[in-house]
Amino acid sequence: MSSKEEKKKSISSLGKYGLIKHLTGEKIPQNKSTLSAIGDDAAIIDSSGNLILTTTDLILEGIHFNLVYTPLKHLGYKAVIRAISDIYAMNARPGQVMISVGLSNRFSLEQIEELYEGIHLACTRYNVDLAGGDTCSSLTGLTLGVTAIGTVEPGKVVLRGGAAVNDLICITGDIGASYMGLQLLERERKLFEGEGDIQPDLSGCEYIIGRQLKPELPVDVLDELEDKGIIPTSMIDISEGLSSDLLQICQSSNTGCRIYADKIPVDPETARMAGEFSMDPLVPALNGGEDYELLFTVALKDYEIISGIKKLSIIGHITEKDKGCSIVANDGKEIELKSRGWG
Repeated sequence: MSSKEEKKKSISSLGKYGLIKHLTGEKIPQNKSTLSAIGDDAAIIDSSGNLILTTTDLILEGIHFNLVYTPLKHLGYKAVIRAISDIYAMNARPGQVMISVGLSNRFSLEQIEELYEGIHLACTRYNVDLAGGDTCSSLTGLTLGVTAIGTVEPGKVVLRGGAAVNDLICITGDIGASYMGLQLLERERKLFEGEGDIQPDLSGCEYIIGRQLKPELPVDVLDELEDKGIIPTSMIDISEGLSSDLLQICQSSNTGCRIYADKIPVDPETARMAGEFSMDPLVPALNGGEDYELLFTVALKDYEIISGIKKLSIIGHITEKDKGCSIVANDGKEIELKSRGWG
């Protein structure tokens, strides 16, 4: 019998708890703080005097992802990244995630195994334990709920509201790539659905597609900041877009800001694809979202230290609130910074 003719295993044949055991296996915790994980009503985590941070993220089919072009393995990986990014954005380190899955009967056991393969891969990559979760039937497709738990030493937690006048505004990596990857995938999906015999040509676009489907987190920059004794004064992850997220920092800190267009890091592939869509590359950079880079502020006195860190760009500075929030264009004109995030 060919692989196409092989009958898929039904999820219902395992039952709820059998499915959980099948997908999670007998994983040995990677963190000493995980005293008890999957198998009880709740995970037991020893804080050892550190602050415990928790965050939750809900991901809905048709809203946050499209399975036409999103492999389930990539979806599982990204689901973990989305959640633990919020932990890193507070200068903490994630230790555990708990994942709940709502799924309809159109999914086979093999498909859910693929989803969890991505989940386990992300957990291993970022040294996080899958500490529990839940499963439930769904009438509306696939839903993922991810809770991330992390710890940080007292005095090292970073909030959005700590920025001060003259602080430097910094960003890791480059931005806008994820949004342009999404635009490309959506364009090719529509072409494919309209002309079923047309196969998408995605060659030369591996970077922006990867940033959309399988993002990574700039943990190396956080580690280098820690090694150099730098604690950001404020921080947020770029999930809604640079404009929206920077305005969040300014609102929480009761300040204004000024950033410079020519300092905003945009990858050449992102700029090229923006051109194909007749779009200024600054548009996805400012408003795209889902880059999961870190946007943070540091004291002006630390300029010499941070200026030598790779994958980090200084794009502006914090101002008094009455000066407002603006971006300085290449021609020197100041434009009000507005929230138009699409993430």
